[in-house]
Amino acid sequence: MIVFPNCKINLGLYITGKRADGFHDLETVFYPLPVTDALEVIAPGSLQFTSSGIPVPGDAADNLCLKAFHLLQQDYPQLQPVNIHLHKNIPIGAGLGGGSADAAFMLQLMNSKFQLGLQQEQLINYAAQLGSDCPFFIANRPCYATGRGEVLEPLSLDLSGYSFLLVHPGIHVNTGWAFRQITPQAPAHSLKEMIQLPVTEWHSVISNDFEAPVFAAHPVLAEIKATMYSQGAVYASMSGSGSAVVGIFPKNKIADILWDASYRVFKVN
Repeated sequence: MIVFPNCKINLGLYITGKRADGFHDLETVFYPLPVTDALEVIAPGSLQFTSSGIPVPGDAADNLCLKAFHLLQQDYPQLQPVNIHLHKNIPIGAGLGGGSADAAFMLQLMNSKFQLGLQQEQLINYAAQLGSDCPFFIANRPCYATGRGEVLEPLSLDLSGYSFLLVHPGIHVNTGWAFRQITPQAPAHSLKEMIQLPVTEWHSVISNDFEAPVFAAHPVLAEIKATMYSQGAVYASMSGSGSAVVGIFPKNKIADILWDASYRVFKVN
């Protein structure tokens, strides 16, 4: 069985407080985009994880797909061992949630393959144990997110009339470092209200708290954002804690920009 975990972008991101559990409270809007990995599970297997495409760092035993399997197996010991193969296409350390998507889709794939009968809310509860962004990929629709990012409120936000450009220059931003650069505070505007404005007005009222410190450390990201605006983007921002930059353009109007050959570039029309 094969599924295709998709990425997300953040439309606005504000760090609003430090929590007693060591995490941060935040406010953001998650929006799914069809830039995907490919995840295959074969059963019965020998419980192994392999990957292709973009190299996946770290010990394979620590991969979130395996962790998702073990998490379910705690409550469903009858689960058979499986072979897991991940073809990685979503850039890693880019603020696009690729690893979280893989974990969430693994939960859903196991639920379907072994007919566990888990409902969406149950899957969300499992996903929250794997990572702050993981629950979003169970809902996988535009959501206003608070808490650590796991408190989700669906939004009627339809951007199908626009095209998206994602540019990742190969820079890996350490999320822990990025959070340490932020002094939490309430945003100047309510994101939940501002996201309802026309997209052409977002540039003046919606922002990402991580941009200032990350752009200071990696000026090329600011240059990518400025290039998008100069080439017709109606809104551009870094996604998450970076380092992917996303531009929203009028439908089918993404300019043929000459990017550095080392960049990963994705167009969604």
